[in-house]
Amino acid sequence: MIIDGKAIAAKVRAEVKAQVAEIEARAGVKPGLALVRVGNDPASEVYVRGKVKACLETGMQGFEHILPEATAQLELLALVRKLNADPRVHGVLVQLPLPKQIDAGAILEALAPQKDVDGFGPHSAGALFSGRPGLRPCTPLGILRLLDEAQAELSGARALVIGRSNIVGKPVALLLLERNATVTLAHSRTASLAEEVARADVLVAAIGRAEMIKGAWVKPGATVIDVGMNRNAAGKLCGDVEFAAAAERARAITPVPGGVGPMTIAYLLSNTIQAAKAQLGL
Repeated sequence: MIIDGKAIAAKVRAEVKAQVAEIEARAGVKPGLALVRVGNDPASEVYVRGKVKACLETGMQGFEHILPEATAQLELLALVRKLNADPRVHGVLVQLPLPKQIDAGAILEALAPQKDVDGFGPHSAGALFSGRPGLRPCTPLGILRLLDEAQAELSGARALVIGRSNIVGKPVALLLLERNATVTLAHSRTASLAEEVARADVLVAAIGRAEMIKGAWVKPGATVIDVGMNRNAAGKLCGDVEFAAAAERARAITPVPGGVGPMTIAYLLSNTIQAAKAQLGL
């Protein structure tokens, strides 16, 4: 089974659109998402444009703030605090990476936790770690939805997460633990990585190295979620998993592109709905 992230993301966006209409009917307010980009990083430009477009397609309000590359940290902090206080804005996303003169940690700390729709701030991370309610990072939420749509049994399953970033690896490991999986967190320095992969019923690869996970390592019948977005020696887009060989052994697998990628924006919108409902007392 090839897990179609585009189709599942479209389903999530349709759910969001229905909830936007419901919030507007009940509270007379359109949920609002503010997107902040500093500088002209080409990848960030594409990501933010895609997020604004998706936002408007669901009927939400989108507030885009594009600041010059030379923006000082104090200027960005002032904008974040202004958005924290703006009642039209229910979610705030500051696109990373930020220019070198700005401390991303300080910006995330300044963001109001109830508007942290990326789920990257220290309050959101602490809530996830301690099992308290809060906004969770979008890509990990999308991964859980892909697993559910693929009908992967998580309770009691051996789950292997390869990659330990704060954005994907660590939070997805915690979300899998919440679902009663037995979770191993591996990384580029893990000894006998092939043996770890061979034991996994559920494999989430988020290490950022082209086709590092060989298809022959995959346990027959496993569910494979490939978060990687790399280019191979031929310049072709590929994931962290050797797709063709893994697809022969896996029960279900995400393609690259068209797997995890579309889910991230879909769950950014879903988180904005969650944030708006909390702030409006719905």
